[in-house]
Amino acid sequence: MPTVTMAQIARELDLSKNAVSLALRRDPQIPGPTRERVLAAARRLGYTLNPVVSQLMSELRRSGERRRSHALALINAYSSRDAFRRHPTIPTYVEGCRRRATFYGYGLDPFWLHDPDLDGSRLNRILRARGIRGVIVVGTMDDPHLPERFRETWGAHACVITGVRTHDPTLSFCCVDHHALVLEALENARRLGYRRPALVIDRGIDRLVEGRFSAGMMIGQQGLPRSQRTAPFYDVERAREEPALFHRWLARERPDVIFTLYNAVRRWVENRGLRVPRDIGIVQLERRQDNADWAGMDQHNDLTGEAAVDMVVGLIHNHEIGIPAHPRATLVEASWVPGPTVREQVHLTVKKS
Repeated sequence: MPTVTMAQIARELDLSKNAVSLALRRDPQIPGPTRERVLAAARRLGYTLNPVVSQLMSELRRSGERRRSHALALINAYSSRDAFRRHPTIPTYVEGCRRRATFYGYGLDPFWLHDPDLDGSRLNRILRARGIRGVIVVGTMDDPHLPERFRETWGAHACVITGVRTHDPTLSFCCVDHHALVLEALENARRLGYRRPALVIDRGIDRLVEGRFSAGMMIGQQGLPRSQRTAPFYDVERAREEPALFHRWLARERPDVIFTLYNAVRRWVENRGLRVPRDIGIVQLERRQDNADWAGMDQHNDLTGEAAVDMVVGLIHNHEIGIPAHPRATLVEASWVPGPTVREQVHLTVKKS
């Protein structure tokens, strides 16, 4: 199969080769819509970067060194070893990482952070033997604190976290914009005529994302009359064993639409004799395969995976190795997807006189 060149992409889109080159590197000099048009054309035509040539040229410009890397480390930080295959959301991040790594010409070598036979020293030896300089960590849903025994790994490589910000150390990361996600969901619910929105989120999960779910709801409700504002329900884990906790909150707050991450909420609502969406709407803040028929927000976790690869490749090429003094964040915008768990859009027609 003939190799697709940047010149071909440039001719296809009527752009200069330099503009295409910058767009492929996501350079901010190129407007966002143009960058996306170039990236879409590159995917369609099957263009791939040669990691050896790309990295060699970058390093020659800076230091004259001739080092190379053919792979990135993809570390599973979740408690389950098989999370890359069996977790409800992690495989989507991995899919994006693999797709973007292939685009750049890199492979991905998987590791499990909780492997009892692995620590920073041994992992570093493995990565060094394989010529790996970049690390992507996926699955920090259990605990945002990275194990101390791997500190030397973060210090010796270009590292990016997906999903949530980590602490001790804090590394550069990319994730969905949780705050904007809630505001977008609220705006769409209000367009559908809902007036008493409420958030149902486990307090631990909200803390994991530094309160961005609850902050989004609080800011969104400031635009409502006080009579339409509701208090969040945070005791989700307790309610799994004691649903009466949720039922009492439901009777007290009387929401007409609930924003949540949990499929169990629909069951709790229907156990009170309420019908979805006739009596109450439910919006899923993270639509997944197991709730694809719900209305809610597509977090585009695959695009977060792609962004993680973009970040780590940029760090490698710029020689930004180790724990950063000023970690960077890339936020990915979520998208509203309609579904049968909310009422249909009402279209009003105006009669002409």
